[in-house]
Amino acid sequence: MSDTTPTPTKGVAQDDPASEDRVASLWSDAWRSLRKNPIFLVAMVLLLVLSVMAAFPQLFTNAAPRSCFLRNSRGGPGENGAWFGYDIQGCDYYANVVYGARVSMIIGIAVVGGALLIGIVLGSLAGYYGGWFDALVARLTDIAYGLPFVLGAILILNAFPPGQRGLLQVSLALIALSWMTILRLLRSSAIAIKSGDYVAAARAQGAGDLRIIRKHILPNALAPVLVYSTIAIGGIIAAEATLSFLGVGLQKPSISWGLQINDARGFVRTSPHLLLFPSAFLSVTVLCFIMLGDALRDALDPKLR
Repeated sequence: MSDTTPTPTKGVAQDDPASEDRVASLWSDAWRSLRKNPIFLVAMVLLLVLSVMAAFPQLFTNAAPRSCFLRNSRGGPGENGAWFGYDIQGCDYYANVVYGARVSMIIGIAVVGGALLIGIVLGSLAGYYGGWFDALVARLTDIAYGLPFVLGAILILNAFPPGQRGLLQVSLALIALSWMTILRLLRSSAIAIKSGDYVAAARAQGAGDLRIIRKHILPNALAPVLVYSTIAIGGIIAAEATLSFLGVGLQKPSISWGLQINDARGFVRTSPHLLLFPSAFLSVTVLCFIMLGDALRDALDPKLR
C-alpha cells in the first residue's frame, strides 16, 4: 500500500492557527471594550457627523459659501438669519465653516494614508530583512527626523508658486514629513515578531518572505500603528490649519478653517465670531481624533484594560 499523505507545496505555508487566533482574539476583545467606552462612542458620533458634513455639506446648509454681499461684511451671529454671521466679504459664515470641514478631513485622511503606505512597506521590509537595507532606511529616517515639521513644510511648499499650493501640494508636503514614526513602529514590531515560534514554523513549512510579512508580521504589528495613525489625523488637520494661517498652505479660492482663522486675525476685537467658529470646529475635530486614539490604545493594550 503506497503512502498517499499529501506533502506541503514549496512556497505555500500552512497558516498558523495559534497566530491567527491570537490576532482575532485581540481585535474582538478590543471591540467589546470599545463598545463600553463612552469616550470612544462620543468621539465616533462627532466624527461621523463631521464626516457627513465634509462629504455632503448641502445637508447642513442651503447657503452658497461664495454668495457674498459686501453690505453684510462682518455681520454678527444671527444677523439677517445667518447663524454664524458673515465674513469680511459678506459671505454666510456658517456655510463657509461647514464647507471648510471637507478640506480638513480630506487632507488629514490622505496624508495619514500616504504616510501609512510608506511606513508600512519600508518598516516591515527593513525590520524583517535587516542588514544593509535596514541600516539605509534607518539613516534616511534619522535625516527626515532632523528637519522640523513646520519649517520643513514651509520650505517644501515655498518651492511651489503661490497660485499652485492646493490640496495635492499641501498633502504631498505633509506626507513627506509624516511617515517616520509609523516606519519605526513597524520596524521595531517586525524585528520582535520575526523571531517568534509561529514565524519559524511558517518558514519551515515553506512560506515565502512576503507571505510571512503579510500573514504574520503585519497583523501582529498593526495595533500600535493604528493608535498612532488615529491621533496623527488630528495633528495633520491642525498642521494644515497652521500652514494656511501662516500663508504658506492652501490658497484661496480654497475654503478651509485655517484660511478663515487667517482672515480673522485682524478683527479679533471687533468681530470675534470670525475667529471663534472655525477655531471651535477645528479644536473639536482634533480633540475627537485624539480621544479616539486614546480609546483604541486602552482597548488594544491588555495591561490598560
